[in-house]
Amino acid sequence: MLTAGLVAAVTASLTAGCTRHGPADDDGRAPQSGTPTPNRQQATGSVLAVKIDNVAAARPQTGLDAADVVYAEQVEGGLSRLMAVYATRLPEVVGPVRSARESDLELLRQFDRPTLAFSGAQKKLLPLIRRAPLRPESPAEASGAYYRGSGRPAPHNLYLRPARLMDGAPGRAALTTGFRYGPAPAGGTVTASRTVRYPAARFAFSWSADRNRWLVSMDGTPARTTAGNRLAPATVVVQHVRVTKSAYHDVLGNYTPFTETVGTGTAEVLRDGRSYEATWSRPQATDGTTFTGADGSPLDFADGQVWVVFAKA
Repeated sequence: MLTAGLVAAVTASLTAGCTRHGPADDDGRAPQSGTPTPNRQQATGSVLAVKIDNVAAARPQTGLDAADVVYAEQVEGGLSRLMAVYATRLPEVVGPVRSARESDLELLRQFDRPTLAFSGAQKKLLPLIRRAPLRPESPAEASGAYYRGSGRPAPHNLYLRPARLMDGAPGRAALTTGFRYGPAPAGGTVTASRTVRYPAARFAFSWSADRNRWLVSMDGTPARTTAGNRLAPATVVVQHVRVTKSAYHDVLGNYTPFTETVGTGTAEVLRDGRSYEATWSRPQATDGTTFTGADGSPLDFADGQVWVVFAKA
């Protein structure tokens, strides 16, 4: 369970009030080579973050390939859940949408009042979400933005129409992740594939020289969208973090893991068919995360979608 000090720190970091942001004056392209993502002081507009179901019954997902960043975290029972972050474009539909976790609140502090789309949350967590510096948009707040799809049983059939929550994509200025994009650094190790395992889930990334992307598989099955597109990020980050037990649990009594994304640690960055050892740093929740290579220089990502998989240190 979280210590009293950590619970107090998390609670104290949340402030009341969330505002709607319109689209930025931006061309909507992904971050350009050789440049870091903007910081919070430069941000104009807010990203859309969507909690996405990732059990077998929820696949294939919809709209995941349009995300700028996809975060993968461990949840109850050793399973996984995704959070997709959209800044440069909004798909017509995203889903299936599932519930939020305490870890999400810390992770989302890096953005300027993001919109969080989620199906709900554990009852005791809801007040913390409402006090967080974000705009919570579950079916309770925006029923007209969601619908139940056919062909799947609940709870794996809740979908979001982003255009009913936001006026448009805010643009890259809202993507205050701290990531840098640029040419591949020297060195690295030629890597054909990398697998990250949770107690009851696994992610595999296989390099495709033809596509110049990492092909995603989940639980041994190639990951595709409902449109048939293979999920294929340009950069994959395996970020080693401290995972503790949160103060919240599901109806079966399984405690939710709390993924600590503030601090420092080691990471592995996959890009261009190579693996690079790295160190990550996020001094405060309001900061983005920076990655440095073994030589101490900033480690640039490849242009395109980024997947960050949080692995227990």
